[in-house]
Amino acid sequence: MKLQPLVRRLLIASMSMMLPSSCLAESELPEEFVDVAKEIHSIEVDLRYVTKNNFLGRPVDGYEKSRCVLTREAAIALKQVQDELRPYRLGLKVFDAYRPQRAVDHFVRWSRDASDQQTKEKYYPEVAKGDLFRQGYIATRSGHSRGSTVDLTIVSLGKGDARKELDMGTPFDFFGRESWIDNTKLTPQQRANRLLLREIMTKHGFRPYDKEWWHFTLQDEPYPETYFDFPIR
Repeated sequence: MKLQPLVRRLLIASMSMMLPSSCLAESELPEEFVDVAKEIHSIEVDLRYVTKNNFLGRPVDGYEKSRCVLTREAAIALKQVQDELRPYRLGLKVFDAYRPQRAVDHFVRWSRDASDQQTKEKYYPEVAKGDLFRQGYIATRSGHSRGSTVDLTIVSLGKGDARKELDMGTPFDFFGRESWIDNTKLTPQQRANRLLLREIMTKHGFRPYDKEWWHFTLQDEPYPETYFDFPIR
C-alpha cells in the first residue's frame, strides 16, 4: 500500500511533462500542485519573472500570471513557516516558486546574448554574464522546475498591515558574493535577518542554497528527478 502514492506521483509527473499546455484549462494545475495564495491567505506574492523587474529586464517565458505555485508538500511546510512568524507581526514574501522549464530555457538564451547587458549594474555588476552558469547563479536545470523550491524573504507587518521587507543586505537575485550565506560584510541587523530566515525555513524542512540567501528547497521534495514545464496561468 505504501507504494501507491509514489506510483501515482510518478504517473502524474510523466503525464504533465508529455501533455501540451493546451490540454490544461487556463486555471487548472496538475494534481499535487497548489496555488500557494489560496493555501496561505496571508502570504505576499511578488513574482518578479512575470514583470520586467528581474535580471532579464523583461517578462520570462512561461510566466503568464502572477500566481505562486508549489507542490502540496512544499506549500504545507511553507504555511508552517508563515504560521510561526505571524504572532511576531512578520510574514513571508515570495519572489519565485515553481518555474517552468521553458523559463529556464529563456535564461539560457539570454545568457548567450553578450550584447544584452542592460541589467548588469543592478543584478550582476562583478560577475561576467557568461560566468553566471559556471558560478552557480543560474542553472540549465533548476530546482524550481521540480516544484518544491521557493525564493522568498521576510516582511514586517506594520500599521494597517503595511509590509516592509527586512534588510537582508542585498536585493533578491543579486548575483555576487554579497548574497552568499557566508558573507561577513553585513551589519549585525542584516546578519540577524538572514539568520532568522534560514533558521525558520530549515526548521520546517527546507534546505538553503549557499550562494543565495533567498533560495530554499524542500528537503523531502516529492519530485526530485522531474522537471515540469506547464505554464503559470
